Amino acid sequence: MSEPLAPQHGPQPDEIAQEPPATPAARLARWQDAGGVLVPVATGIFAFLIGGVVIAATGHNPIQAYWDIIKGAGFNWLAHPWNTDVATTAAYNFSQTLLQTTSLILCGLAVAFAFRCGLFNIGGNGQYLVGLICANWIGVSFVNMARPAHILLGIAVAAAAGAAWAAIAGFLKATVGAHEVSTTIMLNWIAYWIGNYVFLQGGPLQAPKNVPLDVPISADVVPGAQLPVFWGIPALQGLHIGFFIAIGALVVFWIVLNRTTLGYEVRAVGYNPDAAAYGGIKVRTNYIRAMAISGAFAGLAGGIDMLGYLHHFGTIDVQATSIGFLGIAVALLGRNTALGTGIAALLFGGLVYGTTHGLQSGVIDPSLAGHLTEIIQGLVVLFVGADVLILAVWNSRRKLRRQGRVAESGQPKPETAS
Repeated sequence: MSEPLAPQHGPQPDEIAQEPPATPAARLARWQDAGGVLVPVATGIFAFLIGGVVIAATGHNPIQAYWDIIKGAGFNWLAHPWNTDVATTAAYNFSQTLLQTTSLILCGLAVAFAFRCGLFNIGGNGQYLVGLICANWIGVSFVNMARPAHILLGIAVAAAAGAAWAAIAGFLKATVGAHEVSTTIMLNWIAYWIGNYVFLQGGPLQAPKNVPLDVPISADVVPGAQLPVFWGIPALQGLHIGFFIAIGALVVFWIVLNRTTLGYEVRAVGYNPDAAAYGGIKVRTNYIRAMAISGAFAGLAGGIDMLGYLHHFGTIDVQATSIGFLGIAVALLGRNTALGTGIAALLFGGLVYGTTHGLQSGVIDPSLAGHLTEIIQGLVVLFVGADVLILAVWNSRRKLRRQGRVAESGQPKPETAS
């Protein structure tokens, strides 16, 4: 019997998809596919239930506390946007929630895109900071530039800075095999200390007028570089057009992953890099590209925040910045999809703003309110990881029951192919 001929060409897309998953991202995706939309919904419910237990342990009413968070986030405005009696406060709160959502969408996409390539990008915070720093530099410079060109330049430089920062981790992964978790953690700290330096007393981006006052803060972005506000009053931090940029990023994310050759290669590498390489896909190149695109999303978030509503930044702000880390929970809860990331970003945006400004009735200790988002964020990450185990146990249980029914029927157990 003659030997089968070797394939003349690399495997087709369907053949690569049939290869067993070889990365944690692929195995997680395969298990989560069995859970449909119920798994992230259950994850969120469990996280909020345990958060309610924590609130109750402090002697407060969790239902009232969550209702105050809903009102603080402005979600009650959606039920009656025509009611002028509540629209003044509720509409403003909702606009501030959407401001937070804008940044969280982009930071979530920064994690999700890399994950689809089998990479775990936890450097979103550093990529956000370098994008923000570069946007501040552009925003206080080129004062005579036309407004549209100035805004586009600031956004482009911020995204490019985030892409370059993340590409360092991708390059190290591709060339020497350095794990992206370790390298992105180190890059986060480097970005942190760069931010402290540039905004510190005497730093290159510190506002000159603040030098005598010893206030470590940057100069304000000039009006010609500030994003236009379409809802609210600019002086009161209205909602700017960066919100539509974030929505557009969700569309771009979906199109790139599902309708382009680049997206196919990224997904193939994330599912099984060995099979992808056999199919002629350049795995190392895709590691660098995926990290660069992920960093561009996070850098864009920093640039939009700087040009949209922050307008200045200081060393204290650098130390308090954690939105890039929150993007991890957003991406995990959204299951690294465009729609899921958008919904999860809105949920966490409401939590961030609602816990800060919505606890007016005093039903919860303010010291706990400041950390409630972090508690729920940690629970989401925990349960998203645990759902793989839960699904595995559930599928094992079904397999045992099926084998038991076969044994009771007296039929021989089917043999597995060698």
